[in-house]
Order: sequence, then C-alpha cells, then structure tokens
Amino acid sequence: MKKLTPLLALFGFALSSQLVAAELSTVLELWPKGAPEAEGFKMEAEHEVPKKSDTDVKRVTNVTVPTIAVYKPEKPNGTAVIVCPGGGYSILAIEHEGTQVCEWLNTLGVTGILLKYRVPARDKADPSKVPVQDLQRAMGLVRKNAEAWGFKADRVGVLGFSAGGNLAVLGSLHANERTYMVDPALDVEDATPNFLLPIYPAYLTEKENGFVLRPEIKVTKTSPPVFLIHAHDDPVTPTGSALLYLEYKKAGVPAELHIFASGGHGYGMRKGDKPVFDWPQRAGEWLRSAGWLEMK
Repeated sequence: MKKLTPLLALFGFALSSQLVAAELSTVLELWPKGAPEAEGFKMEAEHEVPKKSDTDVKRVTNVTVPTIAVYKPEKPNGTAVIVCPGGGYSILAIEHEGTQVCEWLNTLGVTGILLKYRVPARDKADPSKVPVQDLQRAMGLVRKNAEAWGFKADRVGVLGFSAGGNLAVLGSLHANERTYMVDPALDVEDATPNFLLPIYPAYLTEKENGFVLRPEIKVTKTSPPVFLIHAHDDPVTPTGSALLYLEYKKAGVPAELHIFASGGHGYGMRKGDKPVFDWPQRAGEWLRSAGWLEMK
C-alpha cells in the first residue's frame, strides 16, 4: 500500500480557504499495482478544468490514479463516511461536493474519506463500471485501516452527489461480490457500506421511462439504510429517489426521503435561502437518530 507525499500536492487539489478545520492525514492510492484498465488504454494527465467564471466550481478530470484522502475530526465518534463527488462520470466536483463535505462531517465527529474515482467514463454504455470498482476497493481499504484511522469497521457509510449518489447506490448492490479480480492482500474486508446518503442521485431510472427504476437496482432486506435528498425542480429527475425510497419501504429497510419544492441540482455544500440548502442539518439529524453519531 503506497502512501503519497507531499499529501496535498499529489492529491491534485488544495483545501479551500474556508476549510481550515479538516485535518488531511493520509492519502492512499487504491491500486498500487495500477488500476485495471482496458488493454492499450491511454489518457492525458489529470488536471483541473478551467473555470468559466469566479462563481464556477472546482472540477478535476482525467483521473487515472484513484485515491482516498482521510480527514480526521478532532473528536472522532467511531463513524466514517466515504464521500463521492458528482460530475456526470465525466469530472469530479472535488470541492463543494468533496473537501467541504469532509469538513462538515468532521464537525459531527465523523471521519471523512474523499474518494477520487476514475473519470471520465471508460465505457459510455456502462459509465459506472470503473467507479464501482474504485468504491469497492476503497471500502475494503477503509475497513482494513479502520482501527489505525480511529473508527469502527462496521460503521462506514457512503455519501454521494449526483453521479456520486448513483455510485453510492450501485456500490451497495453487490453484497460484497467484487466487480474486479480480487487481490487477496487488499480485498479481504466486506465492500458493502453500512449506510447510504445519496444526495440528488442521478441515473437511477431507465432512460426511456423516468418513472421506472433501472432493473439492476434491487433493494433487499440486507440493503443498508438510506437517507435521500432531492429537489422537485431538479432537472435530474427526483423520481429516482422517490422510487428507490418505495423499494426500501417494500423491503422493510430503514429509509428517509426529503424532496424539497425547489433548489435545482448540484448545490452540494453551497449556502442559499432555500430550505434544500439546509440538507446537511437534516442529514446530521438522521445520522444522530440512527445512532451513527454516538461515541463508539
């Protein structure tokens, strides 16, 4: 397992000036022997996408070396959350859906673990294929290092935005069946999260019918509890979240769904005057009521 130094430089982004409390303690490459790619695969170097305006969000693309970055809270409560930024499986909105989320999690006593998964999509027909591999490997490594990083291996959730929310859901479907060739040294721990927080998740419904879940999305009695956020006016249809909630209800698995009247898409940790911008408070309440913020 390879530790990258200096941490900030090699992770490919700097902390926002507003994010001074989060302690970035460790960055690990997910695939020390190289990420599994198609034969002959080549891509230009990872880079930040130029901003079109001062209000544009920070985005990175051409990720070929996926990593996890561990942000430790001052007073850990034994819970960790892997954060999956959105970006349509094309880019990663690495700041307002990434580092800033880890900052917020730290205020709750939760260890934030930022997943920089591979983008853009390698397979347009199955854009989530490679990111699911990265999330599964990340989950195993996180649990493998849980004691050293200050949390419990059975208290690891996944929070994702948009495509990252889709990734969070898909990563919970395989019941610890890896979607890649297993490395016995690295893929020992269970890859299924203990709970999910998909925030305005994308791509949950069929392309031809936005009122039908994709057939591979099946909720069972062993599915992890879920907390869902969406806005009614989100162009990435909220019906996916509603349908997923109904499947949870049918299966008898704990679930909470909030659909706000307005707010659009892609707000992440941004501040605003609409109720949807208070989703972190609602998420914190859910985490507390479910026992994930209790000291363990």
